[in-house]
Amino acid sequence: MNAVVESVRIPAEGVWLDADVGVPEAATGVVLFAHGSGSSRHSPRNRYVAGELYAAGIGTVLADLLTREEERTDAVSGALRFDIGLLAARLTDLVDRLGEYEPAAGLGRGLFGASTGAAAALVAAAARPDTVRAVVSRGGRPDLAPEALASVRRPTLLIVGERDQEVLRLNRAAARQIPGETRLEVVPGATHLFEEPGTLERVAHLARDWFTRHLPV
Repeated sequence: MNAVVESVRIPAEGVWLDADVGVPEAATGVVLFAHGSGSSRHSPRNRYVAGELYAAGIGTVLADLLTREEERTDAVSGALRFDIGLLAARLTDLVDRLGEYEPAAGLGRGLFGASTGAAAALVAAAARPDTVRAVVSRGGRPDLAPEALASVRRPTLLIVGERDQEVLRLNRAAARQIPGETRLEVVPGATHLFEEPGTLERVAHLARDWFTRHLPV
C-alpha cells in the first residue's frame, strides 16, 4: 500500500463533510477522530495525536462532523456541538464509508473522541460492534451518551487529566457501566485541555499503544 495523505469531502447522512486523511504504507489500522465542542479537524491537540499515530503506522481521518455552514451557525448558538445524536449518526456513517475507501480497505477501524466528541464515538462504537475495534477518549464526556455505554463491548481507553476533577468523576462512573474491556488512565498534573508540559505527549503515547494493540485484524 502506498502512503496516502489528502484532503477530501465525504458524504455522510445527507451532507458533505471535510476530512484530512493520512494512511501510511503497510498501515496496521485506521482511526477516525471526533472533535470536541467548538473544535474542528484543525484542532492542534488532535492533529498532534494523529501525527503520532501516523508515525506508528496507523492511518488517521480527521473529519469535521459539522458542515461549514453549520459551524458558522454553531459558533453563534453553540447548540449543534451538543447534539450527540447528530454527531454520532454522522460519525457512524463515516465508519461505514471508510470501509469503501480503497487505501483503508480491510484495516481495523478505531475511534478517538475528545470532550463531547467522545460521546459521539461511544455511540458509534455501540452501533457498530462488528466494525469498530477500539475506542480512545481524551477528556471525554461519556455522560452525554448514557444509553450507549452498556452496549460498548470493544476495548475502550478513557484518558482524563488528574486536575480535571468533574470529568474524572464522570469517566469513573462510565468505566463501571461499559461491559467491554475498559481502562481509565489519569494523566498526572493535567487539566482538561492537556496543556501542561508532557501531558499531551502522554495522551498520544497511550492512544498509540492502545490502537497498536487492538486494531490489527
